[in-house]
Amino acid sequence: QVQLVESGGGLVQAGGSLRLSCATSGLLFRIDTMGWYRQAPGKQRELVATSTSGGAANYADSVKGRFTISRDNRENTVSLQMNSLKPEDTAVYYCRVYRDYGVRYDYWGQGTQVTVSS
Repeated sequence: QVQLVESGGGLVQAGGSLRLSCATSGLLFRIDTMGWYRQAPGKQRELVATSTSGGAANYADSVKGRFTISRDNRENTVSLQMNSLKPEDTAVYYCRVYRDYGVRYDYWGQGTQVTVSS
């Protein structure tokens, strides 16, 4: 059974920092893409950042220069360092691992709440 468990969310003031972590279990193969997505109330879920197995990172324009994604391929974990947080970063943040070619898979975590106060 595959599980993704996020941690590190919470309440922070604008300008502050948080670090999200995602631990995976039950994955018996090398993970391709790991990423973070978020969903604010009344909005669609959106990409925050992704990291491929080759180390290429992709960021939403809104978080470039403030957020950094990192992964540990031995431990199959992924983290998101969030600096200079803004109230508009408030959302539920989800971890995702997937491969969209060959033997496809797509798994999501349950989400962790990030609230940024002004």
